[in-house]
Amino acid sequence: MALSPTPAQRRVVAAADPGTGRLRGTEAQLAGLVKRGLAFRHPRPPHDHFLTPAGHRIREAGGEPEIPVASAAASQDVSPAPAPREVFAARVGGEPSVAGAAGDARLREVRGAWQGLLELRRMTHPDGSTDRPCAWERSHLVRAAALALEAAGHRPAGPDDDGGGYRVRATPQPEAVAVHEPDGAALRACAETLERAGWQVGEHTEPRSRARYLLASPRKV
Repeated sequence: MALSPTPAQRRVVAAADPGTGRLRGTEAQLAGLVKRGLAFRHPRPPHDHFLTPAGHRIREAGGEPEIPVASAAASQDVSPAPAPREVFAARVGGEPSVAGAAGDARLREVRGAWQGLLELRRMTHPDGSTDRPCAWERSHLVRAAALALEAAGHRPAGPDDDGGGYRVRATPQPEAVAVHEPDGAALRACAETLERAGWQVGEHTEPRSRARYLLASPRKV
């Protein structure tokens, strides 16, 4: 379970540079944000710290209310739980229906996460490019591919197999995910989106079902 940032860490996030996500704070604050997945330390000197996509989401949300989680839960007579924006994840398809998983608020959340990911690409690639996946995406293949699809407006599948929509799944192959979508035109549209997002994509056929699917890998150059 993701650790909740402290009020001091929230203030550091809220004060981040709006364009680059560059952070200023004590070593302890910055290390705490890295531990929570909200910041990363740039590998090149001067080794500044920058927001990750999750950190950008909290910043855009205003840092979330600076009140203890336990107090907020007590006022609503519910058990303490992490704030939803602190555990944001793109929909990979097949999740149970969740309130707030669609609509304008979700759209803003997804687009903000995508912009944060592009900034993460720019800051971690030596040439500052944003046209290919970064190290974070290579270590979170399913989530990264799903974010590219959801941010482009593709519809994730619901819990029912016959409802249509994309499903992103891990594969035994290194650095590759499978994307399933029963509608052929929608599957090809998913391929185009991933290619624009810097992924290498090939269309394949499952031996038993004969269903078409995509195999996508992050492009390296």
